[in-house]
Amino acid sequence: MIDTTQSNEHYRLSEILDRCLGREIWVVGDLMLDQYVQGAVERISPEAPVPVVAVRDVEYRLGGAANVAQQVTALGGCAVLGGVIGDDDAGKKFLENCARTAIDTRAVLTESSRTTTRKLRVLGHGQQLLRLDWEDAVPVPDPVAQRLHQRLLSGPEPEAIILSDYAKGTLTDNLLAMLIEGARAAGVRVLVDPKRQDFAAYRGASLLTPNLKELALAAGRNLDPDDTEAVAAAARPLIAAAQLDSMVVTLGDRGILLVPADGSPQHIPALRRAVADVTGAGDTVVAVLAIALAGGADVGQAAEIANAAAGIAVGEVGAVVVQSAQIRDALSGRHGGKVLDRAELAARANSWRAAGKRVVFTNGCFDLLHAGHLSLLHQAAHLGDLLVVAINSDESVSRLKGPMRPILPAAERAALLAALSCVDAVTIYDEPTPLEVLLIVRPRVLVKGQDYKLEDVVGRELVESAGGRVVLVPLVASRSTSPLIQRIRRDQ
Repeated sequence: MIDTTQSNEHYRLSEILDRCLGREIWVVGDLMLDQYVQGAVERISPEAPVPVVAVRDVEYRLGGAANVAQQVTALGGCAVLGGVIGDDDAGKKFLENCARTAIDTRAVLTESSRTTTRKLRVLGHGQQLLRLDWEDAVPVPDPVAQRLHQRLLSGPEPEAIILSDYAKGTLTDNLLAMLIEGARAAGVRVLVDPKRQDFAAYRGASLLTPNLKELALAAGRNLDPDDTEAVAAAARPLIAAAQLDSMVVTLGDRGILLVPADGSPQHIPALRRAVADVTGAGDTVVAVLAIALAGGADVGQAAEIANAAAGIAVGEVGAVVVQSAQIRDALSGRHGGKVLDRAELAARANSWRAAGKRVVFTNGCFDLLHAGHLSLLHQAAHLGDLLVVAINSDESVSRLKGPMRPILPAAERAALLAALSCVDAVTIYDEPTPLEVLLIVRPRVLVKGQDYKLEDVVGRELVESAGGRVVLVPLVASRSTSPLIQRIRRDQ
């Protein structure tokens, strides 16, 4: 087994992530739009014994094969998406989301005879209360499948193909045959996230990524995730029958089992972290496997990287996109890194909102961390579920405090704050105000010290207009950074 604790191996895996940039990956399969409606439950309806959700936020995310595609783009790949949507409002919203994430939709067909698959989840205080599905799982007609295939062929040849099967009718026998046979002839790998019980339907693919339940159904026997020898034994005849190169079996909190057609199986234990939601973890695995292989990884290395990414995905609510920096942190042992760039912060904020978390936000220079800072941060953390701290960049501090500041560079200030248990995320901003960060986070509570007046707090209108509030917390007397620095300089 690859030992990811060794620094040289970590660097090799990180280099593979660097080589993922610009890789063209086709992602073909069932397309979905996920809708999250979240709010607070404060009473029971007088009409029926059901909770009344006071809606605070509505969010749309890409689901199914489209979630796989956006994971490819998040790692720097060029994702070409193929599938079918309906000529309806959900389909339009789906295409808008694809455009925002730079997914190539030349092979996304709009068919008036179909309904766009949409899944609406209602959450109250982070708990899913209800799910409503709209879908049309009828197999697409052969002429539509052929047109989809021709649209894919109208662009450059891919470096890998992902078939994301959700059993909604897109991946018919004929379309599977066209894609797999064409890829085999061109020497292009095909990775399949299967839903059919008969894996022979994917004959000739390079690699399948079933979860344990899917493998057990295909093998016709119960399987214990702790008995990896039995899992490998169940996989081998299916690999042979479908003429696969290998199979990657996801084992939930036990990690991943790589079973090659020839050679010994390789068990990669999960990177331990709290599991919030397994939704979309399979999408993450197949996407990361494909782009890592396209970037030059061998199957074992790709499985290591995919295992790290899956561990991050299950720590968030709903189908989420995992960033390269998060994977690097996980591979190097820095699980759940708190210092985030804008893209990472946006992904986490989306997940927190979908989970109904009350996010608290504060900002400042935080140069020379002292008791006053700690008091403010602890008070802020008690006002919600998660605390996000935005700190001024070095250039920004110099503009505010003069050329002799900051005392500590931004990276060190961020690391010190991230080490505090009351802080859940830290980000650095260079703008004159934290307004752009606030637009990303959209906190429920904005905290500043009582040395501010409410009307002077940047972002107050933004937070209050969304139903949030601004809280001015008491400060510790005689504890501020500038007097401390002056005292130090006098005593030198």
